[in-house]
Amino acid sequence: MATRYWIVSLPVQSPGATASSLWSRLQDSVSRHSFDTPLYRFNVPDLRVGTLDSLLALSDDLVKSNVFVEGVSHKIRRQIEDLERAGGVESGALTVDGVPVDTYLTRFVWDEGKYPTMSPLKETVGSIQMQVAKIEDDMKVRAAEYNNVRSQLSAINRKQSGSLAVRDLSNLVKPEDMVTSEHLVTLLAIVPKYSQKDWLGSYESLDTFVVPRSSKKLYEDNEYALYTVTLFAKVVDNFKVRAREKGFQVRDFEYSPEAQESRKQEMEKLLQDQEAMRTSLLQWCYASYSEVFSSWMHFCAVRVFVESILRYGLPPSFLSAVLAPSAKSEKKVRSILEELCGNVHSIYWKSEDDVSIAGLGGESEVHPYVSFTINFV
Repeated sequence: MATRYWIVSLPVQSPGATASSLWSRLQDSVSRHSFDTPLYRFNVPDLRVGTLDSLLALSDDLVKSNVFVEGVSHKIRRQIEDLERAGGVESGALTVDGVPVDTYLTRFVWDEGKYPTMSPLKETVGSIQMQVAKIEDDMKVRAAEYNNVRSQLSAINRKQSGSLAVRDLSNLVKPEDMVTSEHLVTLLAIVPKYSQKDWLGSYESLDTFVVPRSSKKLYEDNEYALYTVTLFAKVVDNFKVRAREKGFQVRDFEYSPEAQESRKQEMEKLLQDQEAMRTSLLQWCYASYSEVFSSWMHFCAVRVFVESILRYGLPPSFLSAVLAPSAKSEKKVRSILEELCGNVHSIYWKSEDDVSIAGLGGESEVHPYVSFTINFV
């Protein structure tokens, strides 16, 4: 599937010519000179023209508004890719109204029920902008809620998987590791990985009330080892000072099975919430992408209609089409389109006096016909 398309319109200007006859000429030229270029008719309905002043005023906003609508489409697509990746789901082809996005574009049909052709163009464009803006705002809220849960989980994971000097120790300690009585208490010491021999040879001498051979290693990471040590409660403060002087850190820790179970349940609930929100947001994004892409293509149809009238005049008489040329075929396809516009028109359009009008199409290049590019990704 191509991801970059041109939407163009050509003037029907020869005596006796029709859009159908021009379409046949375009098909013939492309098949003979650039046979590998996909070509489709882009069906733009007879929209309400209004006044020339209203079209000129509308054209000033069309390019900027197109950037906005296209941008929202890409944001939703990227969100879908992130959510599918987070869920370990293989990315599938996105659809619009039940068909692949490229099929929707190449077989575009105006939705008269949603956007009546007799409505003023400014009203139609405003409706599209308002609808897309609402979807963007909704996505921001939904994504923020989902990311908040992800942040909470990340914070918990950092506590459980960081350095022993700062991480949560509750999942590393078992009930049998701790001794708690009226006089005795078990402390947890964080020992630098390469100072373990020093710890084992000196912890008993840090205070006379340390229980001999009471230290046991519970865990080790890349920097530190976690050891227990049992001593009389009355000398805890003195032991901490002496241990710190030797380069050992005694972590404040109180073993609580209830607190540990509560943290475990909190983690499980957050995981469930994250997956439920991921699934819900993904389904919403699928539906919203379809809605925004459809709105975008209707917007493109309005843009083609307005720019064609401003460029070719009234009454509306033009052929609109969609092409997807490869990079090596672009120059040849441009020459085909230019030739079908007629040499007189091309020379006129390329004159220096009219370069200022080139901005209508939103392209940096100047063409004697309406042309703009849309990118799916």
